[in-house]
Amino acid sequence: MKWIIDQLKVFRKDPISLAKKLTNPKLGTYRYKVGDYRVVFDIDNKTVIILRVGHRKTIYK
Repeated sequence: MKWIIDQLKVFRKDPISLAKKLTNPKLGTYRYKVGDYRVVFDIDNKTVIILRVGHRKTIYK
């Protein structure tokens, strides 16, 4: 999981341009793709709030 944290440090420099907007707002607003894992998050003002981290097969269920 350390490599996911390392990748999140890269994403925090420009969180919106590197994210994809989700179609189902119940899960969150945006997601990052980190290998086979997904990081689902929202943004409140300038703060990134991580909601879920999980494998791509199970994160959206």
